[in-house]
Amino acid sequence: MSVLNGKKVLLGISGGIAAYKTASLVRLFIKAGAHVQVIMTPASKDFITPLTLSTLSKNTVFSSFYNEDDENEKWNNHVELALWADLMIIAPATANTLSKMVNGTCDNLLIAAYLSAKCPVYFAPAMDLDMYKHPSTISNFKLLNEFGNTIIPAETGELASGLSGEGRMAEPENIVSFIESDLNNQLPLKGKKILITAGPTYEAIDPVRFIGNHSSGKMGFDIAASAANLGASVILVSGPTNCKVSNPLIQLIPIISADEMYNVCHQYYEDVDVVIAAAAVADYKPKMAAEQKIKKISDNFVIELVKTEDILASLGLKKRNQFLIGFALETENEFENAILKIQKKNLDLIVLNSLQDEGAGFGKSTNKVTFINSDFTIEAMELKSKEAVADDILNKIVSHFKHIHNAI
Repeated sequence: MSVLNGKKVLLGISGGIAAYKTASLVRLFIKAGAHVQVIMTPASKDFITPLTLSTLSKNTVFSSFYNEDDENEKWNNHVELALWADLMIIAPATANTLSKMVNGTCDNLLIAAYLSAKCPVYFAPAMDLDMYKHPSTISNFKLLNEFGNTIIPAETGELASGLSGEGRMAEPENIVSFIESDLNNQLPLKGKKILITAGPTYEAIDPVRFIGNHSSGKMGFDIAASAANLGASVILVSGPTNCKVSNPLIQLIPIISADEMYNVCHQYYEDVDVVIAAAAVADYKPKMAAEQKIKKISDNFVIELVKTEDILASLGLKKRNQFLIGFALETENEFENAILKIQKKNLDLIVLNSLQDEGAGFGKSTNKVTFINSDFTIEAMELKSKEAVADDILNKIVSHFKHIHNAI
């Protein structure tokens, strides 16, 4: 999955011959899963039509502050467009447009949106060889870099003038690849390995029956998706569930029983930076599982149960530098029980769920959690989607590593 998936991309097109390539550029952004909004300078419409770009982007293309053919038409709000975007790309960025960006010459909608942008801005220069090498252009590159904008270097090749040299706008595939690589390198959990457990465990009674619980696994899978979106390599150890993964940064290891989950977690534990134990692991299992299906003969049937291995506590005993996060699903004495788990299992953070809270618990799309850290600081969160809760958990991890980095 591309890091551009779900991103809102504002594409600014200025008036150079390379504008014809933006049809392919829009298609590549859409293919990567991005939402694309196009702003054109008036001059760029001489090289490619708004109809082409609106068809490909599935959005209205803007090129002026208002529709001159309709006196009742509302203005095109450049601030709204700029604040909508997760990132802005200006391609092609002609010498004229670069100069306007540097000097704040706000005479068209594209420059107005650029000056209002709060998101990362990339620009892909396109001009003839001598213009690209001119001292004023080089100075503009330097100033834009100081503004925090990122240049996508021009390529060498045949130019519209007939000359061959540097100044050709980067090919659409290379523009997308450049942005993906740059965004990936900025992800806060790039290079971190996270082990996540999810779902229930099934403890066999016989070949067809088991002891289990109602966990859907959704919370753990949402946490895995959020971690991968922040650049982490994820090992997701999951019990039986209908949840799916699509991000290639997530390695899914399916298991059935608590014993299998225990073994897999210890197999990978030494090499990970974070463990998030979101699985609903069975506390007990049948002492002996029957080899054949048990027949319904007597009126009463007794199963002798024994404790399963406490996976998180066993990891806490071996903890070196790992950041350990546990979950606690409680029905009474919630805070006392959660704090006791932090102490007994050597945790850095616990995510407390209470079945007393409406909207929380198994089988729900929402969750209401309370964070308690190893200093016993309590932070109660509001009811949120499980995806939003997952993001909150990952924000705690990002803050942890920032604190370590700042302390060095």
